[in-house]
Amino acid sequence: MDLDFERCYQATSSRDPRFDGWFIVGVRTTGIYCRPSCPSPVCPKPANVTFYRTAAAAQLAGLRACKRCRPDAVPGSPEWNTRADVVGRAMRLIADGVVDREGVPGLARQLAVSARQLHRLLVEAVGAPPLALARSQRAYQARLLVETTGMPLGEVAFAAGFASIRQFNDTLREIFDATPSQLRTAVRRHSDPHPGGGLTLRLAVRPPYDPYGVVEWLAARALPGIEEYADATYRRVLRLPGGPGTVTLRPASDHVLATFKLATVADLGAAVARCRHLLDLDADPASYLPVLAADPALASLTKAVPGLRLPGTVDGAETALRTVLGIHTRTVVAALADPLPSPDGGLTHTFPEPAAIADLSLPTATANTLRAMAQRLASGELRLDEGADRLLARRVLLAVPGLRPGQVEDLMLHALGDPDAFPAADRTLRSAAKAHGLPVDTTGLTRRADRWRPWRGYAAHLLWRASRTPTTSRNLDSCPIQSQVASDQCADLWGR
Repeated sequence: MDLDFERCYQATSSRDPRFDGWFIVGVRTTGIYCRPSCPSPVCPKPANVTFYRTAAAAQLAGLRACKRCRPDAVPGSPEWNTRADVVGRAMRLIADGVVDREGVPGLARQLAVSARQLHRLLVEAVGAPPLALARSQRAYQARLLVETTGMPLGEVAFAAGFASIRQFNDTLREIFDATPSQLRTAVRRHSDPHPGGGLTLRLAVRPPYDPYGVVEWLAARALPGIEEYADATYRRVLRLPGGPGTVTLRPASDHVLATFKLATVADLGAAVARCRHLLDLDADPASYLPVLAADPALASLTKAVPGLRLPGTVDGAETALRTVLGIHTRTVVAALADPLPSPDGGLTHTFPEPAAIADLSLPTATANTLRAMAQRLASGELRLDEGADRLLARRVLLAVPGLRPGQVEDLMLHALGDPDAFPAADRTLRSAAKAHGLPVDTTGLTRRADRWRPWRGYAAHLLWRASRTPTTSRNLDSCPIQSQVASDQCADLWGR
């Protein structure tokens, strides 16, 4: 959103929570920055207020975080997940921890721009350069760990991405006006820093939130050994920079409880960012539901699901390969999946690397498509991660032999989070469209969907949501992968 002063000040003076995360309110007379809905009894005068796109920009202006409204405790701006330009891609990669792992040069390299150009673009768009944005993120991650876990403070510093204890202490004191020890003693904490061998955090969501819509969608497609679902809880394996891990996600109406088991705590930031993307926690229904509700065919559906979200992914390459494999996914994965060093219940394996699948010699048309997809992913020609160029990815996907346009749209929607992708050829989607008086043929449905731009992806999931039977009351098949048996099945499948 544009930082129109009058609009931002009106939202601030009315303490409108809908704008939390969209912008930051800086108050020069007090030296603090707040969320728009800060409950302070006195609204600052317009002459004393400056609005910022990010907390990092406010910090660069010498402001510290408000202790009353906790601007770090709200979801991030949904704009960074929907924007397809360099700035949006950079913000997603920074959230994934690329600056901490590879520095600014590594971030610029992934975006195919110079470090100087990236610095300029981010300062112009969000008011802060990459290092300041990464520093702000580290500070918020550290405070979350300090206040919600019993982890030793030195371990917290490492998990949040700080290079030293001194840097950790100085940053928290500067931003929050408190030392790590003071932040910890101000709240109750768990007596066990790693209950059950995991690290449990509350992931903030932007209300309203449909707590089970995305989880049910994921559960219906759960891959045994890599995912499992039971009692309204979704669990899966994560492939992270420091090694494989697992996450257990328990959604509620105002948060998601996430328990991580990681190879290294340094992966926590990336794990959190990917789970937020998976569950679309930063989305703002007020942006897209009014557009969908303007169509009489969708109006009643939007009222029924005011917290609609769009399922994402934690691994775009995995999503792409599973899309091509279809019904053969379990068999092929069972033959090639790598076992976890320490199985976590029914989570026993990681999804195979694209290079392993690209080496398969398979004779069928599906196998040719699979091999072409895997080769492009393995070589880096096709990127489906947080920093992918969506226009380039679409062109590469369309060039994969045998990949149908509907599959391309599905990958744009769920692997890359393109909110306007629309897989009109999907049978379930067309069936749901028919049930609600919409055109059934692909051409007619695509033409009708023009009314829903730029949120056609949310319209697609709204129709999918209306067409399926809830699964929260039953357990899905979650038996572990049996590689030694499935290997023979894979050989039989491909005639080897």
